[in-house]
Amino acid sequence: MAGYPPGLVLGRQVTLGALQLGVVDGAGVAWSVGKDGLGGWAGPATRTQYSDRQADHGVWAGRTYLGARVITLAGTITAPDLAALDGAVEQLLDAAAITDTTLTVAETIPKQVVVRRSGEPLVSYETDRVARYSVMLTAEDPRRYATVLQTGTAGLPTSSGGVTLPITLPLTIPAGSSASTITLTNAGSIATCPLLTVAGPAPGFTILTQYPDATVRALTYSDALLAGEVLTIDTATHTVTLTGGVSRRRYLSGQWPQIGPRQSVTVSWTSPAYDPAALLTASCRSAWM
Repeated sequence: MAGYPPGLVLGRQVTLGALQLGVVDGAGVAWSVGKDGLGGWAGPATRTQYSDRQADHGVWAGRTYLGARVITLAGTITAPDLAALDGAVEQLLDAAAITDTTLTVAETIPKQVVVRRSGEPLVSYETDRVARYSVMLTAEDPRRYATVLQTGTAGLPTSSGGVTLPITLPLTIPAGSSASTITLTNAGSIATCPLLTVAGPAPGFTILTQYPDATVRALTYSDALLAGEVLTIDTATHTVTLTGGVSRRRYLSGQWPQIGPRQSVTVSWTSPAYDPAALLTASCRSAWM
């Protein structure tokens, strides 16, 4: 592959951190992903518990969950010379970090997971220009997420209407209301969890997630949020943090929302007092098993 023009696509494209595989890079190094070079991408192991049925055939099955997603990324590096090959291997070892790193696979709908190195990297020099590699990576969250982040914002609902003095009887009072809402859609095959942030001021608030069957899940925050403060509610990890990382979990109560597979929800919010500066932001990514 050495000598092939930079930018040439070599098959399946995978990005690990800043390292792009499946292409020839600007230094003329060809990064290929092997035919079986994405082990574990198709799906993680499952975990459940089974109890034998007494006086009957079979077992009783508990709830089934996905385990961590363990991915083996493998392929070949072909470089113009030994120095370029050595440099490429160092790029690979740097990209397979022991800290959270995004792994993206260019499918028809591109998907990503957050991984860390979880095994010994294997590099075998075939010649002074060709090396084979294999790195083991683990995603603690097994879901494969869309690379596109859906985000929407909503102010507090406002009311309008009323009369202006002086008035003449009989009187008809037109009244109306407008409420800003956010629609989030999960096009995937497994439930995804939205991230919610609220910018103050608000003396407290309730976030409402409405489902297609008209059921609603509510999260109520009972403490005051001052102007300039931002509260982050991570419904995946069940954490609630104020600006600067201070936990405010004890002030939140209610039901944590999820967005089911191939489902859309509507998110809105209310507060005892209206302030035009208060703002709710909701975001999510579609998720696949």
